[in-house]
Amino acid sequence: MKKNIENVTIIGTGVIGAGWIIRCLAHNKKVVAYDKDLKLKNKLIAEIKRTWPYVKKLFNKKKINLKNFTYVTSIEEALKKADFIQECATENYSVKTKLMAIIEKYAKPNAIISSSSSGLLPTKIYSKCKNPARTMIGHPFNPVYMCPGVEIVPGKKTKKNFLNKANKFYKSISMNPIMLKKELPGYLADRLQEALWREALHIVNEGYASTKDLDRSIEDGPGLRWSLMGTFLTFHLAGGKAGMKHMLEQFGPALKLPWTKLKAPKLTNKLSSRIIAGTKQQAKGKSVLMISNIRDEYLVNLQKLRKKYENKIRK
Repeated sequence: MKKNIENVTIIGTGVIGAGWIIRCLAHNKKVVAYDKDLKLKNKLIAEIKRTWPYVKKLFNKKKINLKNFTYVTSIEEALKKADFIQECATENYSVKTKLMAIIEKYAKPNAIISSSSSGLLPTKIYSKCKNPARTMIGHPFNPVYMCPGVEIVPGKKTKKNFLNKANKFYKSISMNPIMLKKELPGYLADRLQEALWREALHIVNEGYASTKDLDRSIEDGPGLRWSLMGTFLTFHLAGGKAGMKHMLEQFGPALKLPWTKLKAPKLTNKLSSRIIAGTKQQAKGKSVLMISNIRDEYLVNLQKLRKKYENKIRK
């Protein structure tokens, strides 16, 4: 495998796959996109063009080189030159396990195979592969072309040298990889998001607040802090001069109080209707496309602003 990974294949061109394609093109990688349906090509190109005004601002690019982009409907053709393969198929063990065996069959011997799974275990996904040493999870966050986070999750047979190469590749496309020490269902961020989501469902289900109220409680409070520093550093500051030590002494006892219900409520038709109606009201008639554009512009400005301050904390 080349020292610098240049040839990338993306398997699947849905929301996540498209995000990887856009991010890789923005960093001058040669990208082959695979999907079964040729009709999806025009939809993908439309998404590349829609997002490009935001992407070029974030990465300081003048234009996108679509000559680096190829769309194919043959998986064998898609994989023959790939040094790095990012799979973005349906979140289903059966689908992914079968697909990975096919990918391995046609991939070059040392090509890295990474899955965009949001929580499935890599050892199980790659259980039919003869060479699982080069396999892993590379879990991104939507929109992939904007968010720099990616969780690298090794399987039980993944080798360190391939993890290091994947880490280097993700950094080459302006991502900030987080390397898990071992596989864990749901990984890191989705486990934290799931806990918040479950608690929010209980609150809506029991009539304490609307979906808008709950979103505002994060947007105007913890969310502002979380975009610069996470829960632990935030709580460290909450302890005053003594930091986390005092914070744990003062607020630690609250962990014994029955504030939260991590077991999810039953997703009844009534609860689903409340959530759907609430979020529809929050959208105020704006389409998903319109809100996506607003979000992307916000993420560009937020990340540029954050860079001014994060180095002061992290270095």
